[in-house]
Amino acid sequence: MTSTLVVMLKEPHPGRVKTRLGREIGMVTAAWWFRHQTRALLIRLQDPRWDLVLAVSPDVAGLQSRVWPRHLHRIPQGRGNLGDRMKRVLRLPGQGPVCIIGADVPGITPGHIARAFAALGSAEGVFGPAPDGGYWLIGAKNARALPPRLFADVRWSTEHALADTVASWPDARIAYVDTLRDVDQARDLRMTAPGAHVT
Repeated sequence: MTSTLVVMLKEPHPGRVKTRLGREIGMVTAAWWFRHQTRALLIRLQDPRWDLVLAVSPDVAGLQSRVWPRHLHRIPQGRGNLGDRMKRVLRLPGQGPVCIIGADVPGITPGHIARAFAALGSAEGVFGPAPDGGYWLIGAKNARALPPRLFADVRWSTEHALADTVASWPDARIAYVDTLRDVDQARDLRMTAPGAHVT
């Protein structure tokens, strides 16, 4: 079975991406950081052990964008909140496991991704926690086994996001892998570096 790694991306235009960071360092600087962070991440995560797919937003502009490598398959994120969009991605056609990550985590390496897919050998779901109570990765072994209310009532962008998501996936065997920090604020830039992790 083929494993699929999906990176969720927004076009890196000022005011569209990393707006919390942009309020501190400037919207243009934040968009520049995101663009270069994404480029480095996509180069690093191309690996024969999985298919790399980009879930892009806005749908039309993202599918046509020249910012990201043209050889990587793209799909539109579609409408709805983050949970709606991730549920759609987790149900991609195919027989193998799917993991989703964001592009704003400088510390992600192929080793982190490989451990997440390995965890799905004995679990139905996997999470990569973030120190703020959210998560940088979610993965599912079998899309057909996902509960209808997955992501229901999740308090996004709060310290409850991971716990709420796990609660919306009852009776599943859940595994947890490395804790990594995403970049939302200027202080996060100082606390993250490629290969860094939080224990």
